[in-house]
Amino acid sequence: MTSSSSPVADVPDVPEISAGVGRDAPLRKLTARGRGESHRVASPLELFFDLCFVVAVAQAGVQLVHAVAEGHTGEGILNYAMVFFAIWWAWMNFTWFASAYDNDDVLYRVVTLVQIAGVLVLAAGVSRAFEDHDFLIVWLGYLIMRLPMAAQWLRAARTAEGAERTTALRYAGGVLLCMVGWAGLVVLPESGRPWVFLVMALVELAVPVYAEKSFTTSWHPHHISERYGLFTIIVLGEAIAAATVAVKSGVEENDSLADLLPIAAGGLLIVFSAWWIYFAVPIHGRLRSSKQAFLWGYGHYLIFASAAAIGAGLEVAVEQVVGRAHISTSAASAAVTLPTALYLVTVWALHSRYFKVGIIEQLVLPSTALLVIMCTLLGDWAVLAAGLVSALAVAAGVTLTARKVTGEQRAEDTEAVERAEEAG
Repeated sequence: MTSSSSPVADVPDVPEISAGVGRDAPLRKLTARGRGESHRVASPLELFFDLCFVVAVAQAGVQLVHAVAEGHTGEGILNYAMVFFAIWWAWMNFTWFASAYDNDDVLYRVVTLVQIAGVLVLAAGVSRAFEDHDFLIVWLGYLIMRLPMAAQWLRAARTAEGAERTTALRYAGGVLLCMVGWAGLVVLPESGRPWVFLVMALVELAVPVYAEKSFTTSWHPHHISERYGLFTIIVLGEAIAAATVAVKSGVEENDSLADLLPIAAGGLLIVFSAWWIYFAVPIHGRLRSSKQAFLWGYGHYLIFASAAAIGAGLEVAVEQVVGRAHISTSAASAAVTLPTALYLVTVWALHSRYFKVGIIEQLVLPSTALLVIMCTLLGDWAVLAAGLVSALAVAAGVTLTARKVTGEQRAEDTEAVERAEEAG
């Protein structure tokens, strides 16, 4: 991850690591990749990495469902935020490092697989963190993920020089020091753990700011935007899978198909709309400087967390309908509508607003978020109504874009005719 405000163009391109002598050697120097590489796409290892990470996301969602369904909403959200931060931060650090330094040799692959093992350990400890407030296994999993990350930075520092080497060493030192601080979740009393999380989350976020203040790593804008997009797809897919399992269970155990259909239909509309809205604009063009990329990348904590929470909310709504949740209909509806509204507002803030022209276009997503929240008051029809509102937002966006394109085309045609007349 990056934080300097220096423009991307100021970072000189370096030769691609795949070029030159030794490209097929099992061990190669871990040197920076070129920002100007063409056709840079996610590797099979990165895709595997994402799929394993979503296991932990699913576990966090399951425990959030249980907490909300039992009426422990505040506690559940806090635990969810803490666990999800660990998952997201480890994923994000790997993603930005890989964008700049992935050489795909044997050692790089092995170290990455160790990080994957770490997230699986973390996933195994999620239930204990939620139910017993025991973060030992979560901390251990995070440690297994982060120590290899520090090792990767030390490996990069070994071949780097000057400011680049200093940056790599700062990253490695920051990761190691933060792991000491996170031990507070294990050794301190339960009442102090939220404060440990708040302080250490801020310290973690500050590490890239400090590390890259004099040198910007050579991350690839197209590659980064693709990686974030792919993880968004995976998280949304997990939301659909979770909701499908919940509906299937409700039908088999309670024969409540008629009651569950509005939730199923509304949930699908929400997730389909969430996908459409996220990918409506090509965001890589906005990642022109490290400062822009810094804010954009950090902001995705809310996008990923809210997208996963939508699936959890749909499960809560199903459990409330079939009588397994000890909460009101409004509370169950809010479990869907609130994360949906947060998702819409965050995507607008990070993506859409840069491509909207005029007040009407700018207000589509914020207004949709407000309407989705208001749908909470509609009782059993809240989720379906929220889905319809989300779908209407997509339709409005498509219509406004089509009108703008048509207007621009007409203006160009008129200008062409005028030029032709002047020439004649």
